Amino acid sequence: MRRALLALLLLLPFHAAASEPLWQTLPPTPAPVSGEQRGHAKVNGISLYYATIGHGSPVVLLHGGLSNSDYWGNQVKALAPHHTVIVVDSRGHGRSTRDARPYGYDLMADDVIALLDTLHIARADVVGWSDGAILGLDLAIRHPDRVGKVFAFAANTVTSGVQDGVEKNPTFARFIARAGTEYARLSATPGDYDAFVAQITKMWESEPNWTDAQLQSIRAPVLVVDGDHDEAIKRAHTEYIAATIPGAGLLILPNTSHFAFLQDPALFNAALLHFLDDR
Repeated sequence: MRRALLALLLLLPFHAAASEPLWQTLPPTPAPVSGEQRGHAKVNGISLYYATIGHGSPVVLLHGGLSNSDYWGNQVKALAPHHTVIVVDSRGHGRSTRDARPYGYDLMADDVIALLDTLHIARADVVGWSDGAILGLDLAIRHPDRVGKVFAFAANTVTSGVQDGVEKNPTFARFIARAGTEYARLSATPGDYDAFVAQITKMWESEPNWTDAQLQSIRAPVLVVDGDHDEAIKRAHTEYIAATIPGAGLLILPNTSHFAFLQDPALFNAALLHFLDDR
């Protein structure tokens, strides 16, 4: 699989020189995809927003912390001709509500399982970015019978895998500001962004904190992916994850960062389709 992915990257065209490196850009958040069937599921004491589109084997797309499912628009369009695509706003994010319970990856992963139950989906592939990638691995550890393949982009499995001071990086700081504007527009509690960030930050301070044994228990096919200029995740940690999960692949996307799916969707989608469908 690694040789095939390398060949895929070599065949893709190089980008023309730009005024700033691609990995320092933050392209606009895509608009919701036309034709999505949208709804809210009552799960685990909250209202969980989701949307579905397409036909074929199910794929769940899980976004990163502070953001929302609209960020996956470029990937939804690529996947929908081949799969039933399910996008989700994690609890408290986007259009989903939250309750008084502290945030935790296990809790948010259980929300995904409850949504799959609601939609009568027994098993699905999972594509995750950042917190969403952590949720994909959480599902593979704790709900192995519900998960097919896991495409884990920009994950960490211990808190020390994150770069210190990432919030001060200019690109990341722009993302945090954008996420606040989107929260105010989409959320049922538009004035609570600061409280929401504070709650999420408490989770990030202590989670995830998985052992080697937990990662070694994963039996799902996993592709560990990151951009070569990720502002948040240490490269050595990404390599550790791929080396520790049995049979996992490792793919580093060139000239991209924590936001590769926005910066170079053609490259990201080619890798995604290759992994899910062996295209």
